[in-house]
Amino acid sequence: MSKYTWIEKDRCIACGGCYAAAPDIYGHDDDGYAEVIFNGDANRGVMEIPSYLYDDLQDAYEGCPTLAVKVADHPFNI
Repeated sequence: MSKYTWIEKDRCIACGGCYAAAPDIYGHDDDGYAEVIFNGDANRGVMEIPSYLYDDLQDAYEGCPTLAVKVADHPFNI
């Protein structure tokens, strides 16, 4: 099953947990808030995350204190 992710910026507190857990998927913008960087996604939630990164994706999702990390089985429409 496919996995997609994005960061809900309004919830992000720039703690860095997601990009510490999954540095190949997440990074931060100029203000320090998290965003999806994988494969040029630019936090749109449209790039499929490969299965070899699923453990990191799950760690980031479960570790987000504000629930800003969103994960779904389909691309997001944002």
